[in-house]
Amino acid sequence: MCPLCEAGCGLEITLEPAPGAVGGERVKRIRGDRDDVFSHGYICPKGSTLKQLHEDPDWLRQPMVKRDGRFVAVTWDEAFAEVERLLLPVVEAHGRDAVAVYLGNPSAHSLGALLFGRPLVRALGTTNVYSASTVDQRPKEVSSGLMFGGGLTVPVPDIDRTDYLLMLGANPFASNGSLATAPDWPGRIEALVERGGQLVVVDPRRTKTAEAATEHVAIKPGADAFLLLAMVQVLAAEGLVDPGPIAEYLAGVDEVLAVAADFTPEAVEYVTGVEADTIRRLARELAAAPRAAVYGRIGTTVAEFGTITSWLVDVLNALTGNLDRPGGAMFTKAAAGSSNTRGTPRYGRGVRLHRRHSRVRGAPETLGELPCACLAEEIDTPGEGQVRALVTIAGNPVVSTPNAGRLDAALPMLDCFVAVDPYINETTRHAHVILPPPSALQKGHYDLALLQLAIRNVAHYSPPVLPLAEGQLDEWEVLARLALVVQGLGATADVALVDDLVLRTLVDAAVADESGPFAGRDSDEVVALLSEGGRRGPERILDLMLRTGPYGLTLDELVDQPHGIDLGPLEPRLPDVLRTPSGMVELAPELIMGDVARLATALAERTPGAQGNGNGQLVLIGRRDLRSNNSWMHNVEVLVKGKARCTLHVHPDDATRLGLVDGAGADVSSRAGKVTVPVEVTDAIRPGVVSIPHGWGHDMEGAELSVARRYAGVNSNLLADEELLDPLSGTAVLNGIPVAVAPAAG
Repeated sequence: MCPLCEAGCGLEITLEPAPGAVGGERVKRIRGDRDDVFSHGYICPKGSTLKQLHEDPDWLRQPMVKRDGRFVAVTWDEAFAEVERLLLPVVEAHGRDAVAVYLGNPSAHSLGALLFGRPLVRALGTTNVYSASTVDQRPKEVSSGLMFGGGLTVPVPDIDRTDYLLMLGANPFASNGSLATAPDWPGRIEALVERGGQLVVVDPRRTKTAEAATEHVAIKPGADAFLLLAMVQVLAAEGLVDPGPIAEYLAGVDEVLAVAADFTPEAVEYVTGVEADTIRRLARELAAAPRAAVYGRIGTTVAEFGTITSWLVDVLNALTGNLDRPGGAMFTKAAAGSSNTRGTPRYGRGVRLHRRHSRVRGAPETLGELPCACLAEEIDTPGEGQVRALVTIAGNPVVSTPNAGRLDAALPMLDCFVAVDPYINETTRHAHVILPPPSALQKGHYDLALLQLAIRNVAHYSPPVLPLAEGQLDEWEVLARLALVVQGLGATADVALVDDLVLRTLVDAAVADESGPFAGRDSDEVVALLSEGGRRGPERILDLMLRTGPYGLTLDELVDQPHGIDLGPLEPRLPDVLRTPSGMVELAPELIMGDVARLATALAERTPGAQGNGNGQLVLIGRRDLRSNNSWMHNVEVLVKGKARCTLHVHPDDATRLGLVDGAGADVSSRAGKVTVPVEVTDAIRPGVVSIPHGWGHDMEGAELSVARRYAGVNSNLLADEELLDPLSGTAVLNGIPVAVAPAAG
């Protein structure tokens, strides 16, 4: 299984003899697995580069320790001894909250990181936990948690059976499905259109997905919430609200319709840039379609009203009778790891938010994490509780978080910085210790998080393709040893202590679950069963999760089915999928309803006379590329060579007005910073908007990424303002950043 993105494509990997290589073999060829039950041979350009990643000379094979300002290779025992020497004094002198943890995006694609990253966080005992989620999908997790009771209880579009798909802020032709796991989104979209269905893409850019759609609506950046709430108003005003069979499980319908009353299509026409007649027509089409779904992704979540927009996506699905029905927005029944298949059906404690706030600005916690936009200020602001040590896991926040320049300047202030990472990149160049994980080809893989969001119920497991080198640690072993160090058990403590503790905790919970298959069994007996054949680590825990999952699978069954197991199409799951205290879908959560007042204030303030200053002020959005994956795939030559892709997209009208020339440089500046980037004039972007792709900026001194440095590009997050957050989720505003653009000096 390809672990590089959310698509979950099956790979066929051919090995060949290689004397001198670890295990005596190397990868000869990678192509799509035509027999895979989910991807059927589909593969994007990134999947075939696992060989290049594994063989990348810049990929670290040994731990690195910084001595006299330079990295030197050391043994694992020496590396963990250095962690012990640097980290424990910080904890002893300043407390556990003086240590911060940052979890990067790739950790969500790694079984070992998912299962042993959290035990490390618990061992650290810090409340200063940050992750890439607050520069990505946290608004959807928050809205889903408040509405349905679980952060990953996310309705996904049943694209293979729908007749009408309204897609906002997503470009699956470049990034495949996101929070809607499926291979070959382009093929699925083409099939939708070929069978007479409609795809309406709402996006400030005419993306490849928009070009394939039946309609493109070029909305202003960050205005999706106004558009969707106006559609709710149309449904109410024209008597089109019809939830269908799920009506008995919906709470708060009247409250939602009441707050939508003032958001008429005419009222939001200017702020959205979408004509009132178009908004009214979209609402009617959505209500009239036999089977329809609304789907929003990162363009909607990294915005000023990200949580409200995420909420409204599911509100519209519910009000039009398209929630929890085939062809609509449905809930996956994952084979392992899902909270909505365990415990008492329908009822639960829901999610708890804003239980604490960050030290410096008082930003709220969500789902156990603080906004990563706060990390720099927590390091560089003196005072009680100041962060003095940092642990990063598969993350490059200097490139991926707002006001990256401030964080880059703050990291050298740390007394201890430990990175679990395969590269000396823009962030880890500041580390004191780097602990490299093995490559993807050396790890077993199961998409524990992402298969909870699949548009079809499937299960796949891939054993390691290539063996670990002698003395090399698996990723879970690295994290387990770190946990032991921070618990004061020493740099050479046995990782089996953590492995057994994690498993025992999960087994005890499974035995105590009266609705589960292991209810009442002896815990020792269950542990012995899972440990047969010497199995340990993530695979042993995965086996438990599969056995206690809704299908009662075992890991051995998945090993025997290398092309995966097809568990069938999505089926209606309400009300059992819920875990809310009321046992109802909460259409009007108190936190979200309170934030609608902020939306109303913005609507009143954003009149034509208040927009823009006429002196080059534009708004910046990001964009995705099929050959990129955030910041960490740019060291593969085949993915970055050719025409430069880190450019400033600007509309011809704006280029003429500002004196910008295609191919020449432009200075782009915001409150946070400034970059100089090549101009690409294109009518694929609406006037008043410019775009720079995310994840570039590889020209920093000390980063050892030889290929990426030759194709450096610019870091768009130097422009992102860390002060701009969605207040409910703490997510950084990365779409709709005010910027000034001018021809580059000289």
